[in-house]
Amino acid sequence: MKNSNIKAIPAFCRTLLIVGFLCTGTLLGNTREKPKHVTPMIQATDLYHPHADPDDHFDLAGIYALNHWGLVDLKGILIDYPGRAGLSDPDVMAVAQMNYITGLAVPVTVGTSKTMKNRNDDADGADELDMQGINWLLNSLRNSPDPMVVNIVGTATNVAIALKKDPDLFRKKCRAIYLNAGSAFVGEDKRMEYNVELNPSAYAAIFDAPCPVYWLPCFNKMNQGIGEYGSFYQFSQGDVLPYLPKKVQNFFLFMLERKSGNNWFSWLNGQPEAELLSTHGKVMRSMWCTAGFLHAAGRKVTLDGEIVDLNSEKKSVCSFLPVEVTCDDHGSTTWALQQNSTNRFIFHIEDLSKYQTAMAIALKSLLLHLPSQQSDNQ
Repeated sequence: MKNSNIKAIPAFCRTLLIVGFLCTGTLLGNTREKPKHVTPMIQATDLYHPHADPDDHFDLAGIYALNHWGLVDLKGILIDYPGRAGLSDPDVMAVAQMNYITGLAVPVTVGTSKTMKNRNDDADGADELDMQGINWLLNSLRNSPDPMVVNIVGTATNVAIALKKDPDLFRKKCRAIYLNAGSAFVGEDKRMEYNVELNPSAYAAIFDAPCPVYWLPCFNKMNQGIGEYGSFYQFSQGDVLPYLPKKVQNFFLFMLERKSGNNWFSWLNGQPEAELLSTHGKVMRSMWCTAGFLHAAGRKVTLDGEIVDLNSEKKSVCSFLPVEVTCDDHGSTTWALQQNSTNRFIFHIEDLSKYQTAMAIALKSLLLHLPSQQSDNQ
């Protein structure tokens, strides 16, 4: 979900509430009750420093927040190999920062430099070093006592090759793949979404998976803005960043400032710079993946932005609908809604007028689940 040329949508209502203390209180009405089930999760992402798009760092913070909330068990981060001109190094510093903030020790690895030549290409013959990320993914699935969720928020290449190498493993040990890529409908210019363009065959291969696939098209139609089957939304960074714990503010400022040094630790432990918060607070941020993360963790977002259990009677602002979908090797999809449940689902906005505001409130609520250290209050 990169390089969107959508013009910034005007800022919406600035009355997002500052709520609850994480250690004792509630968050938009959500008590920190012990969850019935914790979802083991892997994040396959295009996380770089300097960033390709800041949404990846907001996504990273979001899944760490879900882990700290107790809803997911984050097993690892698989970062895309920066194989295209202009991309920076994999941002292992961001993972180290989030590990420090949360007290976790989540592993991070880098994916393959290969691209799939067709949807059945399993990179046979690639050397062990180049396959280390894919082999790590396969071993993580094999060794997990419970079926895992795999989020794809970058190119689909690493997950797709792993899938082709051992489809039966995905049948048995992958609870679901959440595919954040593509568009629901072809635009007038016939362009593909960024992640699909990087490796169309890999994107197509995900739809061959023997496990459930939850498809979140980035756009209803390419660069259309908010649309019925597109997960895209925007928020003003000034509605979120100033209210986060200080170390989390610094996590985002380090990324947004494109810091060239490797002083990720000392920066994290400094005082957030008010001028930088003000400058970056004026920027609109595009997002795509939040609803999928929450759904995988057994949660949904209500019309007013509250994060509730999936089984709650409260109406959700978005959902997943059963669908039959095919995708050719060029990344072009054909789909139709189905009456009965299948192992394929498509993202759907239930209320277009409330979706963006609700998701922004929910994202802030989610990020406030990240821990606030004592030093933040000194």
